[in-house]
Parts: sequence; structure tokens; C-alpha cells
Amino acid sequence: MLDKFLIEDTLKNALKEDMNYGDITSDSLIDDKLEGKAIITAKQDGIISGLDVCKLVFEIVDPSLKCKSLKEDGERVSNGDDVFKVKGKIKSILKAERVALNFLQRMSGISTKAYDISKLVEGLDVRVVDTRKTTPGLRLFEKYAVAKGGLFNHRFNLSDAVMIKDNHIEAIGSITDAVHIARKNISHTIKIEVEVKNLIELREALDSKSDIIMLDNMTAEDMKKAVEIANKKAIIEASGNITEENIRSVAETGVDVISIGALTHSYKSMDLSLNIKTKE
Repeated sequence: MLDKFLIEDTLKNALKEDMNYGDITSDSLIDDKLEGKAIITAKQDGIISGLDVCKLVFEIVDPSLKCKSLKEDGERVSNGDDVFKVKGKIKSILKAERVALNFLQRMSGISTKAYDISKLVEGLDVRVVDTRKTTPGLRLFEKYAVAKGGLFNHRFNLSDAVMIKDNHIEAIGSITDAVHIARKNISHTIKIEVEVKNLIELREALDSKSDIIMLDNMTAEDMKKAVEIANKKAIIEASGNITEENIRSVAETGVDVISIGALTHSYKSMDLSLNIKTKE
């Protein structure tokens, strides 16, 4: 469950963006006293995610609204399943509707994509993770959705671990020097990951005692060789141009981790709808 303290401001800003000075349609049409309920229904199969976020959006708009999740985050739903209901003032429900659905649809889309990918590597000893290629301001929501779909999170931000990439190496001069300098300046509790493009760089990263080595855009054949050369001396991560079509073959090379940016930048939102009912 996402921490309310960490996400509430983001939800409030999303509501401000949507309403600005109010909801001119609902404010001019709907009586303040009119009450009823609304049901959110899945219009396709998938993995639902973001129900607590949806609930918080409604409660920010009107704390008197009574919300209930009919499913749990991470649960598989089918087309036609009711996933959430809210009771109270119709005007309040309508004001919250779009923002609540925006978060729920996008998070569920990510969870569904994560679930589908998890099935492609089922039975193999590999961990599939996301990246920092997230929507600015929405990283917590998107990474939460990845986890609810059955996959794992890479770094949440730049302070989580050292990741020495090609531009860092270019700036410093070599992998060896970059790892040495980083090791000297960080806590013993922080791991160092190094991105390499070929087997020569892999050997240098191993000799430098890197904790994690990312194989960037390598062929499956070279990945397999890299795993053999590393021989468990470092965690081996595959990254770059990994798709649903080739992920199984990448996993079969023996890498420990596969990172996929598409989990959070190339997903399709789940189709969900909200319908108001003023009568039982």
C-alpha cells in the first residue's frame, strides 16, 4: 500500500489541474443534496492496481463519501467485474471521477503488462525489474504498479545506489578509476553497478569488484559468455532492447536480472468505467 503522506500532494495537484476553480458542469446542474452511488467496472481482463489511490482521490474531494474496494490490488479481474464503489453526494463523485480513473487505469495497465511479462519467464531463476523511465512526478505510483503485477523495482532514485554508466566512464576515463573513486567516497552499505557494452569491459568491471554489472544491448550469445565469465562474482543484469518477444531467450542466458523500461513508458491503460446510480 502506498503511503498517504507520500502521495497526497500529488493527488491534490492532479485535482487542482482538473478542476481549477471548480466543476462548472456539476456545480451548475447537480443539487448539493442529491446522493447516490457509483460503481467502477472493468471493461477488459487484467490486473487491477491503484484502488487505495482511487479511494484517496474521492476522500480528498469529499471526506463524507463512503468508498469500498471490491477487489484487491494485484488481483486478476475480468471484463464486467465491479472493482470499486462509492456512495454519497453525486456532485462530489463526479468531481473526483476523472482523476480517480486516470490513476486507476494507468496503474492497472502497468500491473497488467508486468503480469504478462512475468508469465513469459515463469520457471526461470531471473528477476525482472523496472527502470527510472517513469512519468515525472508519478514514479511511486508506477513502480508500485509494477510490483503489484508480480515484478520488481530497480532504483527508485539516484540516491539508492551507484550506477556508473557510459557517460560517467567517459568523464572519468575508465571503469577501474570510476569504481575506485566511487568506492572511496560512499558508505560501505551502498552497492556499485557498472554498465558495460562488451566482454572486455565486463572483465574490467569484475576486476574492479563491481557488485552489479549491467550488460547493455549485448547479444544473447555474449550475455551467456558474460554469465560464464562472471561465475557469480557479481550480479549480472541484462538491459536494452528487451521485448516480450525476446525476454525468454535473454532469461535463458543465465542473467540474474532483466531491466525493462517499457514497463513504465510503453504500457496500455486498462479500460475502466464509472457509472452513477441515483436509485437502487
